[in-house]
Amino acid sequence: MSNRHLNGDQACAAAFAIVVRVSPTIFRDGPFRFFFFSREEERLHVHVQSPDGEAKFWIEPEIELARSYQLSDQDLKRVLQLVVDHEQEIRDAWHRHFDR
Repeated sequence: MSNRHLNGDQACAAAFAIVVRVSPTIFRDGPFRFFFFSREEERLHVHVQSPDGEAKFWIEPEIELARSYQLSDQDLKRVLQLVVDHEQEIRDAWHRHFDR
C-alpha cells in the first residue's frame, strides 16, 4: 500500500516507524533521551535530547562533548556522567544498529 492510500493513523504509524529506525533510542533517564541518527557519520557518538535542549557526545576516541544547544552546565554535567555510566550500552547499541 502506498503512503497516499493510508489514513491519518496509518500515516502517523508509518512515519513513527521510520523515525525509530532512523534515530533509535538507546535509553532514557529522566527528561533525557539518548539516541543516534542512522547514516549521520561513522565516528561513534551519541545524541541527547530533552525539552530544554540537546547535545552530542563523541564516544571515540574518548568521551567528550561535541556540541550542545541550550542545556545548562548542570544538565551537561549530568548528561556527561550518564554517557560515561552507559558507555558500554551505547557502544553495544551502535554495533547492533550499524554492523548489520
